[in-house]
Amino acid sequence: MEQWPDAYLDIETTGLSRFYDYITVIGIYLCNSSQDKLIQLVGEQVTTDNLLKTLEGVSTIYTYNGNRFDLPFIDVSLERNLAAEFHHHDLMYDCWRNNLYGGFKAVEQQLGIPRQLQGIGGFEAVWLWWQYQNGGDQNALALLLQYNKEDVVNLKALRERLDRTGSRLTRRVNMRGNSK
Repeated sequence: MEQWPDAYLDIETTGLSRFYDYITVIGIYLCNSSQDKLIQLVGEQVTTDNLLKTLEGVSTIYTYNGNRFDLPFIDVSLERNLAAEFHHHDLMYDCWRNNLYGGFKAVEQQLGIPRQLQGIGGFEAVWLWWQYQNGGDQNALALLLQYNKEDVVNLKALRERLDRTGSRLTRRVNMRGNSK
């Protein structure tokens, strides 16, 4: 079995209520020291079994606002508490500790993390799903999946940027501490 210590996870849904809406896409970007792999569960593929198979061998799940949105949504929709089964790291709180506030797209802009798709957010993701679901619009589905892919790939870029920032902050603190 391939070991994927890190998984960057983001979901797309039909709305904000985990009780009335449902998950349309689960994007998971699996990373180890030698390679990365993107898996997107779409529509009827969004099942507990498929999710757990995808996360097999994962040590840590990284999200942005996952404590308040992604993981509770998965818990209600798929009846699986991922936080109880995996180490979960919500990068939003790391951003707050570094005075980076706003949604994920706002933080990306503040840090200069590029995004190919501009002007697409959660509202548009819902609309794209319904264009695909109700009208069979394959272009809408492709755009939704590209949007989700950028989210999970950029989660990794965010973590790497925060790690570099944290290292500089730690060095400054240590240098001050050593100079006393």
